[in-house]
Amino acid sequence: MEKLTLKEWHRKQAVDTFNKTWDLIEKKDRTKEDALEMIHTAHASRFHWGQIGEPLHFARGEWQLSRVYAILNMSESAMFHGKQSLELCLEHNITDFDLAFAYEAVARAYSVKNDERSMQEYYDLAQRAGQQILKKEDKEYFISELNSIKLRSRA
Repeated sequence: MEKLTLKEWHRKQAVDTFNKTWDLIEKKDRTKEDALEMIHTAHASRFHWGQIGEPLHFARGEWQLSRVYAILNMSESAMFHGKQSLELCLEHNITDFDLAFAYEAVARAYSVKNDERSMQEYYDLAQRAGQQILKKEDKEYFISELNSIKLRSRA
């Protein structure tokens, strides 16, 4: 068995639980048990990053929590974590992909809340931030994710 330092162990847990959460996010036939596990793994990932990470990790963890809660139609929790992600990005000058997705998280949370006006405001902010994403593949992925909010809100 490999011997890890405490920092290495926290990092491994953070990455493993983030990836497990992502698998559950993408799962098509998610059960009630899967939904609960998705909440727990997202919080676990954010906790472990909180022990050893930097603001970028915190912002991504908060974004993932927001996405989980948006998927589960829990608008207050989605909003709380989306705004945490956005505040971290703004406070620590985190830009590009992460800033765009932080705005996307808040827009998605407003969509879940059925607040069309506020959703549109943050959607527009996300769209503007998305234009600043440098890598073409990242920008295309972001735009496809952002557009899924519009589709949802008009469904």
